[in-house]
Amino acid sequence: MSQTISVPQGLPMDRDAGPFNPPSQITRLREIRPVSPMIFPDGHEGWLITGYDAVREVMSDTRFSNRQDIGIIHVPFETPGMPAATEPSPQVPGLFISMDPPDHTRLRRKLTGAFTVKRMKQLEEGIIAITERQLDLVAALTPPVDLVREFALPVPSLVICELLGVPYSDRETFQANSSKFMERDVTLEDKMAAFGAMMGYLGQLCANKRAEPGEDILSDLARDEDLTVEELTGMAFLLLLAGHETTANMLALGTFALLEHPAQLAELRSDSSLLPDAVEELLRFLSVADIFYRYATEDIELSGETIPAGSTVVVSLLAANRDPRRFDHPDVLDVHRKVRGQVAFGHGVHQCLGQQLARIEMRAGFEGLLRRFPALRLAVPAGEVKLRTDMNIYGVHELPVTWA
Repeated sequence: MSQTISVPQGLPMDRDAGPFNPPSQITRLREIRPVSPMIFPDGHEGWLITGYDAVREVMSDTRFSNRQDIGIIHVPFETPGMPAATEPSPQVPGLFISMDPPDHTRLRRKLTGAFTVKRMKQLEEGIIAITERQLDLVAALTPPVDLVREFALPVPSLVICELLGVPYSDRETFQANSSKFMERDVTLEDKMAAFGAMMGYLGQLCANKRAEPGEDILSDLARDEDLTVEELTGMAFLLLLAGHETTANMLALGTFALLEHPAQLAELRSDSSLLPDAVEELLRFLSVADIFYRYATEDIELSGETIPAGSTVVVSLLAANRDPRRFDHPDVLDVHRKVRGQVAFGHGVHQCLGQQLARIEMRAGFEGLLRRFPALRLAVPAGEVKLRTDMNIYGVHELPVTWA
């Protein structure tokens, strides 16, 4: 007898299968109908993509557009005070994540030199030094401590501030605003106020960089006269937001996952050469940047389904990274796994520009943490750890830890 599952009314978000697994309804959908219709809260009939092959296809097919200024991207969950979208949104200059080629290509190309594997390798020593200094500060504290506040957030913030030439003393303001901007249950008014504050701050910073450039990525961009200050500001916003939010949450949630998988943690402690594979496996297993949107610019056939022009398409990278058709025993965290083809950084032209930087930060972060704190453990029951189910980037709000 074939299984059936009802069409979801909005995006399933309840982490009912545990803090590290996709919502059970998403897992069931992937098994039965990996390209599934979904009714959005505003009544829009869109699609939810959960299968590995279909997710990669959507992310690499330019007929699925990122441009919110040509089509309406419907939101798949209720947001208070957020009016239903009735027309496309204006394009924010420089925000190339919401552009298609050739505009996306022009802006992204300006940054490829800054994020090459070779350049990141050159920065590795400095990233390790930042990590070790932060671990010194953690070691001086009396446990229990919140690992998010004292380690997982400061390390990527320090790194991205140094890379971009953003004064680290300004971090609390931009972190408060970025957190408000990333929250799901925030009114449009509050979200736009947070966005406006960040753009105002970065606009002034970019104007200063153009007047007096230094030795950092934003200064390099500011020297490029092809870019307007508005484009510079949009690019700075994207780099700053992506540069600390995702890695911070991977460090915190990754530590939580390892503490909850003590056998894997023990293997990693006893053999640090496993770390590169372990980082790749944690990226696959956790996929903190999970949900992405596209807009179908024409009728498109996908996995035997017809997605009509104008449809909002929601892809789940976490569901794709847990697809048993692609990965053996995908719900098992295995630090020995030789992961190939995981999509935690996306796929296609929008694949994460800073992925090598994130990998270096995670390797340095996990290696330092495990070496310096061999008795690290949760200071509260696992069920009391506050999950970021209310945020667009998944993770934990706090991770109280202690050590002997």
